[in-house]
Amino acid sequence: MLAGRVFRFCVPGWLARSMHCMSVKQINVRQAHELQQTENYTYVDVRSVPEYDKGHPAGAHNVPLLNLDAGMGRMVPNADFLRVMHANYPANTKLLIGCQVGGRSSQAAQILASAGYTDLSNVMGGFGGARDPSTGQVHAEGWFEAELPVETSATPEGSYEELKKKSEA
Repeated sequence: MLAGRVFRFCVPGWLARSMHCMSVKQINVRQAHELQQTENYTYVDVRSVPEYDKGHPAGAHNVPLLNLDAGMGRMVPNADFLRVMHANYPANTKLLIGCQVGGRSSQAAQILASAGYTDLSNVMGGFGGARDPSTGQVHAEGWFEAELPVETSATPEGSYEELKKKSEA
């Protein structure tokens, strides 16, 4: 098992007077690729469908955390996010959660942990890499710049359209 940082956060228990604490592992793109290849982890790209379609980690499935609301001209939460995740991935599925830089995936991983998912890793750096906005210095290497395998067509049975259909059945 690869070493990575683990962040714990707690949410109020549904029926108890206690707090439920969950851990989300923080790993880099190279660790994510290794887990995908050697330990059968599923990479879930939580970027929008257009972002995913432009390029994504090979084998990645797409379940957007946010969708573009054309009328409002901004990104809004995907109301179907948890429903689609539950319909396609049991709570014990080994999941790598990635986005463009790492912010949306961190939020998505916390949402999934609070919904009962137990084996979650946030992919720091995501597809594009995290940089200091002032200096441009790389804080976390991205999948693309690490020259890891990339696809521009949907992974079989991994497009958001296909995954969403399963949740509507």
